[in-house]
Amino acid sequence: MKPTIYDVAEQAGVSIATVSKVVNRNGKISEQTRERITKIMADMGYFPNLVASALSSKKTYMIGLLLPDISNPYFAELARHIEDRAQELGYNIVICSTDNRMDKESEYLTFLQQKGVDGIMLSTGLANPQSLELLLERKLPIVLISREVPQTAVNTVIVDDYMGGYLATSHLLQLGHRDIAIIVESMDLASSRGRLKGYRSALQEYEIPYLEQWVTVSEFTIASGMEAAGRLMDGPGRPTALFACNDLLAIGTIQAARARGIAVPDQLSVVGFDNTFLATLIDPSLTTVGQPILELGRQAVDLLHKEMIGDGQAKQRIVLLPELVVRSSTASIPH
Repeated sequence: MKPTIYDVAEQAGVSIATVSKVVNRNGKISEQTRERITKIMADMGYFPNLVASALSSKKTYMIGLLLPDISNPYFAELARHIEDRAQELGYNIVICSTDNRMDKESEYLTFLQQKGVDGIMLSTGLANPQSLELLLERKLPIVLISREVPQTAVNTVIVDDYMGGYLATSHLLQLGHRDIAIIVESMDLASSRGRLKGYRSALQEYEIPYLEQWVTVSEFTIASGMEAAGRLMDGPGRPTALFACNDLLAIGTIQAARARGIAVPDQLSVVGFDNTFLATLIDPSLTTVGQPILELGRQAVDLLHKEMIGDGQAKQRIVLLPELVVRSSTASIPH
């Protein structure tokens, strides 16, 4: 016979109510007691009926996480840190890749609400802000990660994209570069607009004119980066440096340069953005703007958790600072 909650309580020498608190992750119980009862449940093969628990407590201990693409190393690393922190707090994560498509985002949001998730984390382009407004009307706890919706009261954790764009461009300017191109993702994204603004500010500080010919928009894949960088390299005049607004685009840029016999960094300096694990695998290793991905994920989960347990605090906007990580893909301009 399958063990019951009564068997667990008897084995642990506690009341059924105490075991129930452990199962439902509520009530005041010492961590030592909680761990002991959890171990006894595992040893006995007792698996509580989570559906019944959810019906009684109105909590599923599930969080929905919407990302553009889990295969993107930045979002994969972010998701892992979110999952680790959520697990520490007793929650499971349901990950959905939207490809920044309005229809997929809407479908996933409907699906997650049907599953009764306790909260939702959004790190997509938010192609459909109306969906966000609907979630807020239903008082479903939400946190935005690396994305903002101006004039909307919602918990948000972002990185200072303006500062990141400024750091990347200033580094290239300090190396003597003046013909500096930039590849950005969709300008519908606040992150893209912020990084471009930082790029422009750095140029202005050095009294370098901002030229539209050095700016191109791309999707966020390596292949798209290769195509976008190729257009810049094959156009009138060639940049001596290129700032790609994520590491995948930067890797695509290095590949496009290699295909044209352009040496990196001797003939073209390249800076990325994110500092994912790929930055150290590419040859030459990638100079990039590092995002505090671990802190980003943990802060977002903690904000959502506070709202889910009814902390009652006002909505927060947390801005984390990036840092420039200099490696081998940048060098002084050749003379």
